Amino acid sequence: MSDGDDETPAETPEETNETPEQTEEASADTSEETAETTDASAESEEITAESLNERLDSAEEDLEAAETEDDLDAVEAELDDIESDIEAADLPEPDEEEDDEDADDPRADLEARLSDLREDLESQRGPYAEDVVDDIESSKTKITDTRWTERGQEEIVEVVESFAVDVNEILDASVSVDGESEENLTAALDEAVEAVESAGLDADDDEETIAALIEATDELEAGLEDAQEWDDLQTNEKLRAEGFFDVLGHYKDYPPELSAIQEWEQRGRADMIMLAKDSLQSEFMQAHCMDAFVRMGDPAVFDEMHQLAERRNKKAIRALGTMGSAADDAVEALTEYVDTDSDPALQKVTFKALGEIGSPAATQAVADKLVMDNDNVRPYAARSLGLIGDTRAVKPLKDTLANDDSDTVRAAAAWALRQIGTKEALEAAADYSDERSFLVQHEAELADDSLGDTDAPRA
Repeated sequence: MSDGDDETPAETPEETNETPEQTEEASADTSEETAETTDASAESEEITAESLNERLDSAEEDLEAAETEDDLDAVEAELDDIESDIEAADLPEPDEEEDDEDADDPRADLEARLSDLREDLESQRGPYAEDVVDDIESSKTKITDTRWTERGQEEIVEVVESFAVDVNEILDASVSVDGESEENLTAALDEAVEAVESAGLDADDDEETIAALIEATDELEAGLEDAQEWDDLQTNEKLRAEGFFDVLGHYKDYPPELSAIQEWEQRGRADMIMLAKDSLQSEFMQAHCMDAFVRMGDPAVFDEMHQLAERRNKKAIRALGTMGSAADDAVEALTEYVDTDSDPALQKVTFKALGEIGSPAATQAVADKLVMDNDNVRPYAARSLGLIGDTRAVKPLKDTLANDDSDTVRAAAAWALRQIGTKEALEAAADYSDERSFLVQHEAELADDSLGDTDAPRA
């Protein structure tokens, strides 16, 4: 009988005659059926080359129909999805046995189509206000980085003034060119940039305005490109523009460039000779310019001569030497050539230059070469030490005077001791007054005469 409660109690596993194991198996069967259904669905949506080409066809149609930046953004997102699916797709690979041109490569074909569509997409974007600003900034750089001729300077003023008028008409702005200097011109272009940026132009809503500005910047860039630059001139035109030939009278030797170099040398104008060296590339004119620098010894061209000396240019090294102590910064570089026994000519010019510069920093390196094999170079080392005048060189010079096999080297050592001029140095040289070699004897007699001077310093 019922006690009045009509609710049916939940069945337990025992009442349903099912064990817990049977319940779990039933649940597992259900999961497997669901997975099979999902797999079947995935198989039906498998990515193939055909499906990807269809999607690319659709994207191409959307691109052709796109009218706004938003439309283009949607197409770009569509292409991004397709690209991801191309990368993930299991597509047939080309047959390695076939020629590269004949083999089918669906992935490569799809990627090529995708790339073409992206290029078409980018070509349809813009123009933007940012493009206008970039063009103006580029023109500013052109103005400041270019060396203009006098005529070119006048031309770029007209170009910028015309551009300012265009910007004012298009944007109802007030860009002004307040002078003819580069600073005035770039300031006007800065005003134009500010006018464009403050206009808040939209690529869709203000398409015609932006297009007009792009046309104006195109004219600005073309005008600057057509203006006469220094590099447009021929060599003689550049020299004439710099006043290089102004020193020549009505009559002049041939070639006139050489006459001008000689005249500028007489006037002590190393800068004008450097102008000629930079402009005239013939070996003949280069040699005459370098010879002039050697004779002038002008520190104004130290940097250029130092750079050439670092490339073992012998005339540049000679020019550094004639600058004397003003070329002290070159001593370290020149000292590296002291040991170039394979190039005696380089050693000779280096020893002479180091002596003329007179830096004690080179003393030890030069003194070490008093015992080198080449007796044609050793005299240059000895004389270099005499010019430097460092008393530390007295001992090695005394040894050379006493022991060297070459009378020329010994005479050079005696000369160097005389140049150092201390009492010890003079006495060392004077000891050879009775020397059989005339060269050595002559230097010894001069040293002996100098000893009579009470002002001779002690070492």
